[in-house]
Amino acid sequence: MIAQLEVPDWVPDVPPDLAGYLTIAPAAPLLLPATAILLSVVYLAGAVRLWSQKRRWSIGRTLLFLCGCLLIFAVTGTNVEGYGFGMFSVFMFQQLTLMMIVPVFLVLGAPGTLLLRATPHRFGGQLVLRAAHWGLRSRLGKLLIHPGFALPLFLISFYGLYLGGIADALLANQVGHTTLEVLFLVSGVLFTVPVLSVDPLPRRQNHAGRLLDVFGEMALHAFFGVIVMMAATPLVAAFANPPASWNVDPIADQQLAGALAWSYGEFPNLIIVLILLHAWYLSDTKRSRIADERADKEGTPELDSYNAYLESLTRAADRNPTRKEPS
Repeated sequence: MIAQLEVPDWVPDVPPDLAGYLTIAPAAPLLLPATAILLSVVYLAGAVRLWSQKRRWSIGRTLLFLCGCLLIFAVTGTNVEGYGFGMFSVFMFQQLTLMMIVPVFLVLGAPGTLLLRATPHRFGGQLVLRAAHWGLRSRLGKLLIHPGFALPLFLISFYGLYLGGIADALLANQVGHTTLEVLFLVSGVLFTVPVLSVDPLPRRQNHAGRLLDVFGEMALHAFFGVIVMMAATPLVAAFANPPASWNVDPIADQQLAGALAWSYGEFPNLIIVLILLHAWYLSDTKRSRIADERADKEGTPELDSYNAYLESLTRAADRNPTRKEPS
């Protein structure tokens, strides 16, 4: 028999509703909410530094990055975090947001480019820039954003975590709960960076490779969601007995978690696919335009040579017409 779930004292004891979800939880673990605030402040400091020097930096990218930070705070600094201790659907919502939604906003904010442009080249800034350049040249950097590393992380974060029994051990306390959330965010960023980033990278895939990675990850989500929706018994002990005051059916809640993995988890991937297809089109268009401009300036030796050959054959035929013999 599975024991009654012990939730922290600060977790709400009333049934979840929209107002309850959106209420800030001051007693929630501070690691990720504080990280979101710190990232926002540091990013804004870099952007303001460039603007004050009359140097360009995109307001759109700034807003995207700040939205990513706001989402981190929204799912870890409010009562969403509290209900995530006892409801599979809420925890799955947190996981998908941290792994699939937040990284897209953060990466499209181009924080690496801002770091390289805004960091001063004196005092402590030199150390930051050296560390950044080391990461761009290191084997570790290439490994971390390699699909062979990122995709297995996704497998573990879903199949290994919930079907392999890892969640039962880690979700037994606040430390394990927060640790998983950090791992969700990190693994999501590591997957998204090589797919969407415009920042300098240790290695960069072609567009076809990026699309293949995204489609592979989409299939993993969908299949996992179906497995969870079809399960007739609780898959995770931590969500088997939510507090009675919440009036939550654990099996129905588990089915909702599977539906979220199958639907909510796929939506950002569709957006990524559209972005990649557009970027691929722009890249091919730019390449064709450059090739045409070069041809206009320098000519096309191979084509010119072939045309000259055809012209010589035509002249030879004109000088030696074939006569048809009378029958």
